[in-house]
Amino acid sequence: MKKLTPNYKILFEDIINKKFPEKKKECLPILKKQKLSVVDIIKLNEKIFESHTKTIGPNQKFRSYGKSDILQILDYQKKHKLNNIQLAKHFKLSRNTVAKWKKIFQM
Repeated sequence: MKKLTPNYKILFEDIINKKFPEKKKECLPILKKQKLSVVDIIKLNEKIFESHTKTIGPNQKFRSYGKSDILQILDYQKKHKLNNIQLAKHFKLSRNTVAKWKKIFQM
């Protein structure tokens, strides 16, 4: 059975075109990518809804990440020399989640 995922590229293009046309130029480099990663989606979300990202909503606990997304987030941690707490704050995760991922993927 194939896992259904939303086409974030089309969703973000529609949101930008209809509600935030002034932010199109800023988001265009990310939207030109063939496939959007979780990190790209988070960046787009922050750029478009920058005033709304200060509060974490109740839907935060329903995010899910694939293996490639987790590895990309952990690579970001290495690249930017962040500890687990800093990485968790940056991506709005639990520090326990980051520790669990590191344990699973032996990083």
